[in-house]
Amino acid sequence: MDSIVILCDGLFPSEPYPLYLLDSAEGVVCCDGALIKYLARYPDRRPLAVVGDMDSLSAERQNAFRDILVTVAEQDDNDMTKAMSWVLREHPEVQDIVILGATGLREDHTIGNLGLLMEYTRLFDLGGRKVSIVSDFGTAFAVTDSCDLHLGEGRRFSFFTADNSLKVTSEGLQWPLDDVVFDAWWKATLNRTTEPIVSLHFNHPSAALVMVD
Repeated sequence: MDSIVILCDGLFPSEPYPLYLLDSAEGVVCCDGALIKYLARYPDRRPLAVVGDMDSLSAERQNAFRDILVTVAEQDDNDMTKAMSWVLREHPEVQDIVILGATGLREDHTIGNLGLLMEYTRLFDLGGRKVSIVSDFGTAFAVTDSCDLHLGEGRRFSFFTADNSLKVTSEGLQWPLDDVVFDAWWKATLNRTTEPIVSLHFNHPSAALVMVD
């Protein structure tokens, strides 16, 4: 299986692009409460697995899907991370992981889940896999070193890092990142791409988050 969608229990997508990703997914893994939303759209489809502590599913629903339930009771990780662990363990061949429903409804969940994209580059051996959070409002993904991003011209672009020792030079952005000191989250937000390819050059490897729409 080349690509898998992880569906979280945040804001269910309504825009064409994230719905296309969900509709055409080779396989879907639901974080426990997201199963209810998934079945509302696809009453005749079953996900690959339902992963989480099951605090959002009734006993009746758990019994009906007991053959694909993956109950992880520990509270050190959230359900999105538990689902990531399951996907990488059970489907090591996967190359593209898209996470939907990870934002919206609660700001704390949104901030935490976006931050986890950077943490996943440290927590998991991702190799060349693509991992992204997609919502009705844009796409977020982590980068860990200098790279060329084929994003297209005229897209909104924001860059976040928790590493204030990181220096970045850039090409293809309306406001270059060359002189930015990353000591506050807002420092490299609300930018725009001016070329089809955005080139980022890091002074050392470090996890950062890119958001585009």
